[in-house]
Amino acid sequence: MKILLTGFDPFSGEKINPSWEAVRRIGEEGIEGLEIITLRLPTVFNRAINLLTEKIDSHNPDIVICVGQSGGRAEISIERVAININDASIKDNEGNQPVDEPIIKGGPVAYWSTLPIKGMVRAIREKGIPAGISNTAGTFVCNNVMYGVLNHIEINDLKSRAGFIHIPFLPEQAVNYPGKPSMDLEVIIKGLQKGIQKAFALEKDENLPEGKTH
Repeated sequence: MKILLTGFDPFSGEKINPSWEAVRRIGEEGIEGLEIITLRLPTVFNRAINLLTEKIDSHNPDIVICVGQSGGRAEISIERVAININDASIKDNEGNQPVDEPIIKGGPVAYWSTLPIKGMVRAIREKGIPAGISNTAGTFVCNNVMYGVLNHIEINDLKSRAGFIHIPFLPEQAVNYPGKPSMDLEVIIKGLQKGIQKAFALEKDENLPEGKTH
């Protein structure tokens, strides 16, 4: 079984991006029974999609999981949905700042993750690691990538399953943002590994109440 696992380069003045640090380590350490392909994506609208879809076409992975930083979140957040909009409050790493622009003109309003997101959350929590379902991947490059990969799989009738996971700041980042939560890199890695293993173990998601009231 084969997984394509991606993280991002640092953005918005940060010197490190925990998504790539975690993905790089998982690629080096491996997960038993899996072939792991890693890719460092630029935090750049659309260019990241193009690099990712080229990698999908050349490697034909069973599962694609993209990981991104979400400073301010306190848990590993598995995204439920990507929406067809770019609306950036900050510039990406090439100075782009699209506002109210569709990712794919004429594309669907949204795509659902095709990962067993609830089962993955439960598996991570069972390791004693905070995790939850997120119903928004934002409107920056993370959402752009999630929507782009799911669109590529859909229109090309590929068999890959795909989704997105957001992770918190590392402690060395959070020290610069008083009051913001963080998570140790080793904990993030363990959580992601457990979520990945569960993604391969489940063909159909578990029926668990993970909805939000607001």
